[in-house]
Amino acid sequence: MSSLPLQLLLSLVIVGHGSGATDDRIPAPVARIKPHTDTVHGEKRVDNYYWLRQRDDPAVLAYLRAENDYTSAMMKDTEPLQDSLYEEMLSRIKETDLSVPVALDDYYYYSRTEEGMEYPIYCRKKGSLDSSEQILLDMNGLAETYAYLELGVYEISPSHRYLAYSIDTSGGERYIMYIKDLDGDTLLREAIDNVGYQAAWVNDEQSIYYTVLDEAKRPYRLYRHALGRPANLDSVIYQENDEAFWVDIRKTKSEQYILMNTSSHTTTEFWYLDAEAPELGLKIFQPRQPGVEYYIDNRDDKFYIMTNDNAVNFKLMETSVVEPAVDDWQELIPGRDSVTITNFDVFERYLVVYERESGLERIRVVDVVGDTHYYIDFREPVYTLWIAKNPEYETDVLRFEYTSLTTPRTVFDYDMATRSRELKKQYEVLGGYDAGDYISERLFARAEDGTMIPISMVYRKGMEKNGNSPLLLAGYGAYGYSYETYFSSNRLSLLDRGITYAIAHVRGGGEMGKSWHQQGQFFSKMNTFTDFISCAECLVDSGYTSSERLLIYGGSSGGLLVGAVINMRPELFRAVVADVPFVDVINTLLDSTIPLTVVEYTELGSPFERAFYEYMKAYSPYDNLIAKDYPDMLVIAGLNDPRVQYWEPAKWVAKLRALKTDDNLLLLWTNMDAGHSGTSGRYGYLRYVAFEYAFILKTLGMTNTEKIRGWEH
Repeated sequence: MSSLPLQLLLSLVIVGHGSGATDDRIPAPVARIKPHTDTVHGEKRVDNYYWLRQRDDPAVLAYLRAENDYTSAMMKDTEPLQDSLYEEMLSRIKETDLSVPVALDDYYYYSRTEEGMEYPIYCRKKGSLDSSEQILLDMNGLAETYAYLELGVYEISPSHRYLAYSIDTSGGERYIMYIKDLDGDTLLREAIDNVGYQAAWVNDEQSIYYTVLDEAKRPYRLYRHALGRPANLDSVIYQENDEAFWVDIRKTKSEQYILMNTSSHTTTEFWYLDAEAPELGLKIFQPRQPGVEYYIDNRDDKFYIMTNDNAVNFKLMETSVVEPAVDDWQELIPGRDSVTITNFDVFERYLVVYERESGLERIRVVDVVGDTHYYIDFREPVYTLWIAKNPEYETDVLRFEYTSLTTPRTVFDYDMATRSRELKKQYEVLGGYDAGDYISERLFARAEDGTMIPISMVYRKGMEKNGNSPLLLAGYGAYGYSYETYFSSNRLSLLDRGITYAIAHVRGGGEMGKSWHQQGQFFSKMNTFTDFISCAECLVDSGYTSSERLLIYGGSSGGLLVGAVINMRPELFRAVVADVPFVDVINTLLDSTIPLTVVEYTELGSPFERAFYEYMKAYSPYDNLIAKDYPDMLVIAGLNDPRVQYWEPAKWVAKLRALKTDDNLLLLWTNMDAGHSGTSGRYGYLRYVAFEYAFILKTLGMTNTEKIRGWEH
């Protein structure tokens, strides 16, 4: 490790570490200033590491860099392994590749990558795929002066003349939107700052609707921008004043309407606008009701509505565009206890309904004209479906993507009239990948209350269930999001070393329906953590691994999960990777100036209410650290992260350093040029994954660059 900066001498202490490294200097912060104190519900709270929130303080930045230096020193012995992992993962990727073109009107839109280039190039062809290529947006050119680049809005205008796109150059999710004239390959003069994640064109292309963010990074205002006019003259069309709600905007596939959705984690409200006559203004579809979610789309003279009103797992309704009041809604597909409607899509003749039963996704095709329906068959025990881009309205072809723990990403075109599918592309895994060398399984763990929790897993053939195999268990369990069982060619570097990969589909996610989400919210949040522990115990008891070889991973709210379980059962786990972890729950939710804090009240509750405050105290990772042994830990932060502020993982690690009684590794690495999603370029991302994998292998004593099977090590 390099020498510590002079300005840190008062804030760091040097302590010994039992890792065996030759230079074991560990940054360990002490209170440079008076600890922060406040009183909540009559209880005095003291935070000794509050000073780490001061992102503009040179001492804080120096401290983060010192932690990075320490992490580099402790991981130096893995550098050959990191290089080997990187080369392995890179060798499986077809670096020069092409996405499946998407047809829209007389154009085919696609993206492609080129060997040696970090970012995709967005293109189109007119008339046929044999036509000459037009490059619409080359992300590599844009990225030349930035350490980070992320694409946000990407919207083609109705006549295909204009492209509205936005970019974030810091990871802080502050996007600037530009409008490009594709006919002349020139940018219009306007640039609109601080836009949200979506935009929608008016049909005459004279204006575009977009959202902007407030100080808390919440999309809260809807604007209309007239092409050619300065953005500071744009007028506010709508403002959402409830800080628990955020605003989205999109256009229906029929192009008849622009839809504005304002929503929290539990409640939604839609407004609609005639895309041919925007001067008529927004009309409310159905006023919000607490706890009621609904989502709408248009087909001809009908609106279709997916709602959980008196249907916890959602039902599908329809109504006339003339009389959309709730009293005129007619039920098409009823709500069911065992099946959740997760989404739907509309075509001129068809409705496509996406459902989930027993944790598995399925597609129902409804022929509205013929009044028939059927399901598309899928035969693997564990798989994931993705809704592909289906921008065309007048078509019989549905495009979807399919993957599993052993099946690479695959794109299908499905003819809804003939009920036949066409394989358009399976993304290549170079180097002779054979799915038959791997086995995927699904089993269930019994939770404390008797609920059966699904576990999906994959491992290389030859693994014996004798407890000797290392296993990486991942989890999330929040916001009703499902942790999908997707294929990863990168993951083969773990599987080929004998490490089993498993996903605990704990409550709080959406794998088993809306009630699965609700059973991991508010005063039921503890289920998320105890479910994960039950899954870990099941895997150990079933011989898949042992506590000495069981590693866990969680990112963002999954970081809350792993942070909570290592407080509850640290002896159960060998090592932890916590990626941008949400661990300082109470302090964050007590500060409404932090981005997205108030939105979180509709998922976890508000600590300003005493009952929620007391409940959060039982699981908040930062608040429950005590003097005891903890597993090896790699903790990752993003300096520009607006979703989980960098100081949450930094404070967590600082407090852990002061309290933990073991000699296990505790590493903090802060990405100083990125945010919540980490490194943006594809090669940089592979380096990032190689670093995480090297840590995992180091904790198992498997730093040899060869593919040694873990159960034989």
